Amino acid sequence: MKKIWVGLLIAAVQPLLWAELPPSAYEKKQKEAPEKLQVQIMRVEVEPAAKAEDQVVRLTATVEQVDRTVTGIKAGDFISITYTIVGHPPGWVGPGPVPIPNEKDKTVAYLQQIPDSGDYAPAAGAMSFSHF
Repeated sequence: MKKIWVGLLIAAVQPLLWAELPPSAYEKKQKEAPEKLQVQIMRVEVEPAAKAEDQVVRLTATVEQVDRTVTGIKAGDFISITYTIVGHPPGWVGPGPVPIPNEKDKTVAYLQQIPDSGDYAPAAGAMSFSHF
């Protein structure tokens, strides 16, 4: 009988090991993002980071529409978006990685400016390039 309970407990807890943030957390991050833009991705560069399992992503995008800005971005501007995708071991619990858009993709971008660089970074985690 004890083996059955242990099996049921493992079956019930296992989905929690791959827990993602709740939708409300991403909605909040999107609403609080300083920049909400419609962009077209012009260039995608992915390189290894200092840690072997991580990747540095650099995007060049053309701003097609500005829905919200605190930095004065205008339609027609070219922007650089830089971020690191951190590799995690199997079973890691936490938010999903920021996706890597493809060249020529037209997408929403929820961003924040990186201090002292002029580049931007995703502001809504895994939902930085998606509408919720």
